[in-house]
Amino acid sequence: MSKAPLMPKATAVWLLDNTALTFDQVADFTKMHPLEIRAIADGDAAQGIKGMDPLSNGQLTREEIEKGERDPEHRLRLEESKVVLPQQSKKKGPRYTPVSRRHERPSAILWLVRNHPELKDAQIMRLVGTTKTTIASVRDRTHWNASTLTPMDPVTLGLCSQIELDFEVQRAAKEKPADATYGGATLLPASETTRKEPEYETAESKSGDLNVDAVFAKLKTIGGKKPEEE
Repeated sequence: MSKAPLMPKATAVWLLDNTALTFDQVADFTKMHPLEIRAIADGDAAQGIKGMDPLSNGQLTREEIEKGERDPEHRLRLEESKVVLPQQSKKKGPRYTPVSRRHERPSAILWLVRNHPELKDAQIMRLVGTTKTTIASVRDRTHWNASTLTPMDPVTLGLCSQIELDFEVQRAAKEKPADATYGGATLLPASETTRKEPEYETAESKSGDLNVDAVFAKLKTIGGKKPEEE
């Protein structure tokens, strides 16, 4: 199926007013029903619509119209329009928050700031649809309602979903590098905690030669007796 011209109804109005083309030819060119074209010609339809010249935008040539006027069986050929319509870029704006929920955003910001300090301002903005100024005022306790704010989960408030919150939290955790300079107390290895210390160590045991007499003499001394007293 061939394409219809831009603004087909306005084009049909112009063709009916400025050419001798038949209703069928205009209907075929504009992809409209012949009865609708007849209604436009009779003034029963398209009242108040200003005709659009298909010659001005390059969708139809004067030669093509003349061929159609000479031959009622000729079907007009649509030319490629010379008018380039700007492509509408879909801009991702701030998250829309219903009017009934907007007064709850500061409470949700306070909850996020306290429970997930790793989140960046841009992430909080995506979650609750707020601004950096509002986030800063909640952080600094300079918000006009700071004294009565109560931390509330944005998921419970319906400002974002749990999946969105988890995604931002995990993303912030990945972007935050681990602190390798931490020098706090650490657990000793198992080899250190389970190793038995000898009760005593003599000079002879260090050298590898065990002196039995010296060991007994030391044991007697520990028991409160000296060798001379025996």
